[in-house]
Amino acid sequence: MGVRRAVTAGIGAPHAHCALDEKVESCAGLPALILDQSRTSAVVEVSVSSNRMATLCDLALQISRLEVAHPMRVAVDGRTASGKTTLSDELAELIERSGRPVIRTSIDGFHRPKAERYARGRFSARGYYDDARDLSAVRTLLLEPLAPGGDRLYRTASFDLERDLAIAQPSKLAPIDAVLVVDGTFLQRPELRDHWDIVIFVETSRGISDARGLGRDQDRLGEQIAMKVYAERYGPAFDLYEETCAPARTADVVFNNDDVDHPTVRFRRGGRLSPDRHC
Repeated sequence: MGVRRAVTAGIGAPHAHCALDEKVESCAGLPALILDQSRTSAVVEVSVSSNRMATLCDLALQISRLEVAHPMRVAVDGRTASGKTTLSDELAELIERSGRPVIRTSIDGFHRPKAERYARGRFSARGYYDDARDLSAVRTLLLEPLAPGGDRLYRTASFDLERDLAIAQPSKLAPIDAVLVVDGTFLQRPELRDHWDIVIFVETSRGISDARGLGRDQDRLGEQIAMKVYAERYGPAFDLYEETCAPARTADVVFNNDDVDHPTVRFRRGGRLSPDRHC
């Protein structure tokens, strides 16, 4: 994925489509968002609640106003099926509408080969936590080029998951004022946590996220396999992440997404978006 100047819908990772909505015109001049929820068609408009829109507008505005001397790197972290991709798409569109170029991508472009991902077994939690993604490639190809002193020549993928093949993606030059929005699991691991300028943690209960994930994945995996993957691989891997990294405690923002129409936001005291930091 490259720098976004226009937004198009994509299968499996829906982007956002903007329209005006008088109920939320007061959101600092940012237009309302209408999400494309379709996985099969180009544009299907589904209204976002005014409460969610107000929360999104406020968060997007705070991000877009933050100035750093290099492209800003924003992580959207959280457990599997917490709503990371949707939130990232929503924020990316609103940040872009504020006038800043946006690079929207996912850590899923940096998988490791299947033989390595499943070396400990198809349902191994430790395998998912330690072996699923090439974190070195995430740093060297995506995050470090956008860091202070970097050359801004970035890549958003190193691996084609469907073909199970490494790829050599051409690099792109990021504008100096760009905002990189990356969604994924385990983004505050020690290998990555010092490479973000802002971290948003999408907080959901395990029961709610599992229900969402099973509804999404059981057609692809089959009901029994999907239940086993969530129970033995995804859930315990996130438990390990919580125990070792405390992601909700260290994130700059915690976005509780249990009720998607009425999310709540908490800012970490002293965090990069904390009100007390900008007083």
